Amino acid sequence: MWCQRLVHVDCHNNLSIETGDICDLGPLKRLILSPLCVKELHWTGAAGLISSITHGANELASNVRERIRSRGKKYRKGTISVDSDSSGTIDPPSDIEGDSQETNSAAKRREDHANGELPEVHESSESENDKQLLTENTTSIPNGQHEDSHVHNNQKYEIVDVPSDSRPLLVFINKRSGAQCGDSLRQRLQILLNPIQVFELGKQQGPEVGLTLFRKVPHFRVLVCGGDGTVAWVLDAIEKQKFEAPPPVAILPAGTGNDLARVLSWGGGLGIVEKQGGLFSVLKDVEHAAVTVLDRWKITIKDNQGKLMSQPKYMNNYFGVGCDAKVALDIHNLREENPERFYSQFMNKVLYAKEGAKNMMDNTFDYFPWDVKLEIDGSKINIPQDSEGILVANIQSYMGGVDLWKNEDDVSDNFHPQSMHDKMLEVVSFTGMLHLGRLQVGLSRAQRLAQGHHIKIEIKTKMPIQVDGEPWSQDPCTIVVSHHCQAFMLKRVSEEPIGHAASIMADVLENAENNGIITASQKRTLLHEIASRLL
Repeated sequence: MWCQRLVHVDCHNNLSIETGDICDLGPLKRLILSPLCVKELHWTGAAGLISSITHGANELASNVRERIRSRGKKYRKGTISVDSDSSGTIDPPSDIEGDSQETNSAAKRREDHANGELPEVHESSESENDKQLLTENTTSIPNGQHEDSHVHNNQKYEIVDVPSDSRPLLVFINKRSGAQCGDSLRQRLQILLNPIQVFELGKQQGPEVGLTLFRKVPHFRVLVCGGDGTVAWVLDAIEKQKFEAPPPVAILPAGTGNDLARVLSWGGGLGIVEKQGGLFSVLKDVEHAAVTVLDRWKITIKDNQGKLMSQPKYMNNYFGVGCDAKVALDIHNLREENPERFYSQFMNKVLYAKEGAKNMMDNTFDYFPWDVKLEIDGSKINIPQDSEGILVANIQSYMGGVDLWKNEDDVSDNFHPQSMHDKMLEVVSFTGMLHLGRLQVGLSRAQRLAQGHHIKIEIKTKMPIQVDGEPWSQDPCTIVVSHHCQAFMLKRVSEEPIGHAASIMADVLENAENNGIITASQKRTLLHEIASRLL
């Protein structure tokens, strides 16, 4: 169904004899879930092992074959007219003439998709839409176990007998993410993959539905079409499923900043996807991507009496206190009042710059070094007196691609290079809004303060805070950042040999697990070791 092949009518009979008229699923066959592997639950018919999707697909294929044979016979008998002045185009038979325009249109769309063409997209704000969806979804069902049970009871399909060499792809699309082209992405991906592999995230459906369906599928991979907030949502859901070998996650960047997608080499937006060959090329990159590891961090907020002030939060990218969080909070409030102004990625950045400029003359953070106390691994760290904000970073991208730590710089301090899987965080400081602006255009660098595994921040006055782009105003408190877990991610392999080696090693380990040479736990340990040494 998804091989994307065009077969001449005269060649079809020979092809059907050679292949048995069985579709090999085309160049993306390792990522595609065959309809023969989908079983419909509570099936009342005699043939309960084949899903209705398979039944419909076979019926459609049978009809198509019948029409092709019919057209072939008519063509050989000369009953189909051919314009003498044309290039040999055959008029469609009368039984499908009414659908010819739609069929041609669909064929053109399939050709565009196979060639990797994407329509023009208008990227807009992502993180807040993600966070709103996440909040609404998680608050609707407070008990995760109850939610999993509810999902399981309403499951319509079961996946069975997946070939051992297959790596089926589970796709999550957040249509409210920055580009806001979820419907278009879903339609394209349902053409390139089995439609049952594509799930749209929303208020009524989170990632749990897809993860429950794929729970027993060995070696499946996940593609998240969204921004950093959507990725965090999916990673949280994967963790709750308690997989013995969690699936690795790739990212199709559809947000505003897309910082995590940038460090994993998936690009900074959908525009770069088109330049790299479109969705077909992205799927091939996902198939051959290298498995790497991302540290995830737990943020606990307590009052002066040591009582929890809110549920713990989890960080993948960064955590900021002070001037940078103030801009994020102002933008958040502006978006709540005027959501229509946030319709493109470019406009979002303009509004960020505008809010930053308004805060340049603000004296809110003149006493920041005295209002905030920083402790790392039990040692007190002095905050420079000209600082107006600090940022705790886990990855090498901030504000849409700014590298705050700059591993490649030759500096005289004793700090280690930054890594997203060394169970260590980096802390830097800013001197104000002008400093942030200069950082974004590459005219300055952040002040390195410390590295550590356990971070404690004491706030003595009300202060703006943001975690992975989610801002709020925080009352005086003590914030503790500690290592939570590590998640498997997929990194797009570039041309360097190391990336290809890591990708091949991951495939070898999965084959070894299939053959019973190693266990899932051993494979997980080895993947961690490969990621820490090579990526």
